[in-house]
Amino acid sequence: MNTTGKPRLLDLFCKAGGTSMGYHRAGFEVVGVDIEPQPNYPFEFHQGDALEFLVAHGHEFDAIAASPPCHDHTPLSSRAGRNGSGWLLDATLTALAAQPRPWIVENVMGARMRRDVVLCGAMFGLRTYRHRQFAIDPRIPLLPPAPWHPPHRVRTSTRARREAFAAGMNISITGDVGTWVGPACMGIDWMTGNELSQAIPPAYTHHLGAFLFDHLTELGTAVAA
Repeated sequence: MNTTGKPRLLDLFCKAGGTSMGYHRAGFEVVGVDIEPQPNYPFEFHQGDALEFLVAHGHEFDAIAASPPCHDHTPLSSRAGRNGSGWLLDATLTALAAQPRPWIVENVMGARMRRDVVLCGAMFGLRTYRHRQFAIDPRIPLLPPAPWHPPHRVRTSTRARREAFAAGMNISITGDVGTWVGPACMGIDWMTGNELSQAIPPAYTHHLGAFLFDHLTELGTAVAA
């Protein structure tokens, strides 16, 4: 139930809430769903199957975001092996296309999906590059503009990261990087290191969320008031 008067956004596969925080900052009341418990998730949370929740409750929201598991779409899967979750990306895109709410889907650069917008940490002054691609509901008539993409002149460290960070290098957010890189590299201060490694910076979805918020405002079709 909407108690704030803001448009409601459903965040599927929300993890610890990097995506959700960006949409929240853009003006949405956010509700997250994930198959795993998320004790650090900062908003209303439901543990369960994301696609089942979409079928049962998607109509209660004004917009939908989704970040299906990316493991099988990353280069690391060729070494570490696939975990069998790759099918969820196509299944999510199909499910979202079959319902009426506007949506945005995020995934890693190796994922096979429509690439409407690509965002990078350098666009937002963060100390990690962490490129992510976004597919925007084609029923939205315009695409959000991407910020200026600065040249990648700062080197990225994957080892001895604390020393490299102090030396001014960017940091690769993988594994248990430690919460000390969260604010500068990700704009996140509420997650564990392992949670950070699965997150995207809220700045990305703040940018896209402002565009989505304006789209809903222009339509005047908010249903969850």
